[in-house]
Amino acid sequence: MKDQSIQYRFQAVQVLVRDAGIYALQWFRNRDTLQIEKKGAQDLVSEADRSVENMIRGRLQTFFPEDGFLGEESGTRNLDAEGIWVVDPIDGTSCFLNGLSSWCVSIAFIVKNEIEIGLIYAPCTDELFASQRGFGAALNGKPMKPSKATSLADGIVGLGYSPKSSIEATQKAFNYLLKSGGVYHDIGSAALMIAYVAAGRYLGVYEYQINSWDCLAGIAMVRETGGWTNDFLANDGLLTGNPVLTASPGTKEAMQKLFAAAGH
Repeated sequence: MKDQSIQYRFQAVQVLVRDAGIYALQWFRNRDTLQIEKKGAQDLVSEADRSVENMIRGRLQTFFPEDGFLGEESGTRNLDAEGIWVVDPIDGTSCFLNGLSSWCVSIAFIVKNEIEIGLIYAPCTDELFASQRGFGAALNGKPMKPSKATSLADGIVGLGYSPKSSIEATQKAFNYLLKSGGVYHDIGSAALMIAYVAAGRYLGVYEYQINSWDCLAGIAMVRETGGWTNDFLANDGLLTGNPVLTASPGTKEAMQKLFAAAGH
């Protein structure tokens, strides 16, 4: 796929991700009326998730009918395509449904296992995190800069957990971080936490097992700001998920040690 084609997609979908976020925000402000289903332990889905994903999917199919699609709620289309959109319509659904602001719309675009585009829009704060491979990453149009920290004691690490994860591995990661003098957050949205690494707000993020739609956009941003991530797409990570580890440039070694301490 030519660079110009990717650039066009990057520009067009920045508009789409904002539109989707504004649409989701309307649902958020009327969330008491939502129909909610339980997919599993601590795993909820609402009509808002499905409605926002249908809007994104429809717009992408109109603009780029040749592209593939992988969405959290509506599944796959044309995964043999050269380029594939990977979408989480509302990352942080539990936060969304409980009136917390830490949720977002996350869209990534991959070509031959390379994450070419990462877009995350947080409607409650009106923050658009955007990256295109080889062209850097920006927050509301201004270049993002990662933390300059060299120790886990110098900032915040995001640690995610869900009942699908290993309790033991997560406990080991906690223990390593706390013994290293660090502190942790789990704001309920992996996509936002990883974007925060690119933006210099967090030092790194670890979660034992996560889906591709939760993290690919953020991973693209971390890499574009000089940070480090594991190879999430290895071993069919696109469809089956993987552990995720991201680090600011100066905390790569420390976060890798946390990863090892967790048993990876």
